[in-house]
Amino acid sequence: MNPAFRHVHFIGICGTAMGAVAAAMRNQGYTVTGSDAGIYPPMSTFLESKGITLSEGYRAENLPETADLIVVGNAISRGNPELEAVLNRKLYYLSLPETLKQFFLRGKHNLVVTGTHGKTTTTALLTWIMQSAGLNPAYMIGGIAKNLGQGASLHESKYVTIEGDEYDTAFFDKRSKFVHYLPELVIVNNIEFDHADIFDSLDAIKISFRRLLNIVPEVGMVLINGDDPNCIDVAENCRAQLLEVGFSPNAARHIRDVSYDAHGSEFTLLDTRFRVPMVGEFNVRNAAMAISAAHFYGVSLEAAARAVAEFGGVKRRQEVRGTVRGMTIIDDFGHHPTAIAATLRGLRHQYPGQRLWALFEPRSNTTRRAVFQQSLPEALQEADGVILAQVARIDQIDPANRLDPERVVADIVTAGREAYYEPDVDAIVTRLKPLVREGDVIVILSNGGFGGIHERLLKEL
Repeated sequence: MNPAFRHVHFIGICGTAMGAVAAAMRNQGYTVTGSDAGIYPPMSTFLESKGITLSEGYRAENLPETADLIVVGNAISRGNPELEAVLNRKLYYLSLPETLKQFFLRGKHNLVVTGTHGKTTTTALLTWIMQSAGLNPAYMIGGIAKNLGQGASLHESKYVTIEGDEYDTAFFDKRSKFVHYLPELVIVNNIEFDHADIFDSLDAIKISFRRLLNIVPEVGMVLINGDDPNCIDVAENCRAQLLEVGFSPNAARHIRDVSYDAHGSEFTLLDTRFRVPMVGEFNVRNAAMAISAAHFYGVSLEAAARAVAEFGGVKRRQEVRGTVRGMTIIDDFGHHPTAIAATLRGLRHQYPGQRLWALFEPRSNTTRRAVFQQSLPEALQEADGVILAQVARIDQIDPANRLDPERVVADIVTAGREAYYEPDVDAIVTRLKPLVREGDVIVILSNGGFGGIHERLLKEL
């Protein structure tokens, strides 16, 4: 516990990462309070069980007189009355990534997993491998790994595995979050254009990754996707040890002899055979990255193989939500065209010969925009049938820059696939019911709740 601080107040405390850090600081002996616009279980009950006092809504009077530090969440912007009071009173404030750096990451071996796709799965795999090997890492993951049971545990440990997001840090700090994480080891899974609301080009994203690699110490390690020219480009002047992991024979860490079946994938790395109970090339690469990172910290290949084989996956990553009348309902977080295509190809391996339906909600800040107007139909064509929902929060985006889902559907139909545009969950369920039959696989693709469509389908089909 840092004696300079006794009372920490979180603005936006009910976010997944904010709540985890608030609870960890309470465990260390700090007095912790917080506020949020929406306070509801399970986060509210979890925080209250830790002895954290919560205030619903944002008001100047929520700020305790005794607070030494204010942690400002990424979703908080100017005009928020509680934030304005912090600025007017000249209180000491930090972003969440800065708080992690100051209170949890200094002096640790920090393993930071980055990339446009696969961050959550790779971080969860790496954490599980190290935990299975007895290294007991602290961790912060943007999803819940079934083996770990939670998304974060900031207990005392030499090692911290952390999902490194390239999104901006806070209203007052537009650098990517991951530049605050004091990395000793960095994984760069892939780099593509995303987050169109804060980056205006792929080059701007690559600048952020170069900044990250520029702070890895010479004794550290950078693992990059050796098959991705963008990764190779950003690592060009990296001073740390650099290791390319990929399917190319030129990659220093060559992934070879890959095979798939309905229950998982097998591959050879460092003359060792691995089996991961997830299907698809993306998951093979995720596993190879996690194994290579753990091996850098002394985990044997045999121990890594045992852990990878036992990995139960991450919620909302090709997660089976249930079956009804012989039809399988799958939930997936996919929202970028590359990730959507990879998910659909993986499901083809997992459910050979079965019809595959893709239900997609354009909800992320990028997929709501026209930037993916061409690539989205190409990705969704991997399915046999497609239904697109209305663009989420449609009024927030100028029509000239907005994704046109009806045009996406028309392009998919032109390519010879069945496709429909339906504005809401009721219309989607009504459209789908007469079209599906026993044996079909229905994958729901969204980075949000999609109006509870998973349970609706399980009930109404």
